[in-house]
Amino acid sequence: MTSSRIERDSMGELEVPAEALWGAQTERARRNFPISGLRMPRAFIRALGLIKRCAAGTNARLGLLDAEVARAIEAAAGEVAQGDHDSQFPLDVFQTGSGTSTNMNANEVIAHLASARLGRPVHPNDHVNMSQSSNDVIPTAIHLSATLVLREELLPAIARLIEVLARRERELGAVVKTGRTHLMDAMPLTLGQELSGWRSQMEHGRARLMAVEPRLLALAQGGTAVGTGINAAPGFGTAFCAALATLTGIPFGPSSNYFEALSSQDTAVELSGALKVLAVSLMKIANDLRWMNSGPLAGLGEISLPALQPGSSIMPGKVNPVVPEAAAMVAAQVIGNDATITIAGASGNFQLNVMLPVIAYDLLESLRLLAGALRLLADRALSGFTVNGGRLAGALERNPILVTALNPVIGYEKGAAIAKQAYAEGRPIREIAQQLTGLPANNSGTCSIR
Repeated sequence: MTSSRIERDSMGELEVPAEALWGAQTERARRNFPISGLRMPRAFIRALGLIKRCAAGTNARLGLLDAEVARAIEAAAGEVAQGDHDSQFPLDVFQTGSGTSTNMNANEVIAHLASARLGRPVHPNDHVNMSQSSNDVIPTAIHLSATLVLREELLPAIARLIEVLARRERELGAVVKTGRTHLMDAMPLTLGQELSGWRSQMEHGRARLMAVEPRLLALAQGGTAVGTGINAAPGFGTAFCAALATLTGIPFGPSSNYFEALSSQDTAVELSGALKVLAVSLMKIANDLRWMNSGPLAGLGEISLPALQPGSSIMPGKVNPVVPEAAAMVAAQVIGNDATITIAGASGNFQLNVMLPVIAYDLLESLRLLAGALRLLADRALSGFTVNGGRLAGALERNPILVTALNPVIGYEKGAAIAKQAYAEGRPIREIAQQLTGLPANNSGTCSIR
């Protein structure tokens, strides 16, 4: 049996595993919520460490916290931020809706580490949580963690995909193919033009995400329990944000209204909505690639995606479009996460939203999933696909919709007759058009349809 020690909180004594850095409040929550096995993401624990580090330094500069205690907390919180103690955060995502359990988990772990470093007790509430409440710490951690993942992972991934699309757009600018509307043959366009549409989707997706940032950089820290700032010194929120901005290099500032910052998660919902749009764009691109790669004999067969792995346990030689499929699944997950975040965002009651942990979890999952999928699509699909030029040219030659170019000359009705005959006889549109209209042929012996 694992050895234990006795810890105490306001509800009394409790046995805690001897090797654990957490205390009684974390242990109670660990026992109370054996629901999913899902833990708060690494990015969120990093954010908590950064918050506790900046809060301790700010409290010391304001003369509220002993300098030695503050330095011990800052060092311990730095270790938490860099991931040295992730195993000490065992709590389930599905816990108290304020995230108080996870805030106290951070307070207890950091207090334990700081006490060992200092050689005297550091209290999780009185020292580590000074000038703070779970009600402003957790919303601040949502904004901070989302900002860091957005800047460090997702925006670079979008930039990489845009770069690859722009390169392939240039390379394939002269390759003409049959366009499709309603999945039916339509007027031609170039592959470069088709890829330019995808590139534009990604550029607009990036712009939507960046447009959210001013609200994402406004933090709840300083509002404490209900937005009034009780138990925090005047100016704590401003000084805290300045410290965090110095530490991260990101211009964080205090919310203009703490009552909104604590009671609502509108910015998280807004960011999730922008991520959903990006997921919709990703799904469209992934499905286009799957259609273009389909076959290779009985499908469109316009391109060949890189062959990455065998595609069947029973059919030898089959190769599947695995990267677009994975990307499409990511898109579906992000869209589902947005639905959860929307419901959770609507669950603010009076002065507090009470679904903060699941908002944090799903928002960070969406950010990281999209970052991974976009990079994968860029590097394992778009960067290396080859064009089946013969297949494109053959389909284009037989495309009766090309007669559309003659509408100004011969009219819609005669054009429709030409198209029907070309479909029926399986002959190139140029031949039928020359035969029925007497229009002159170009130098290659076919009618002059561009």
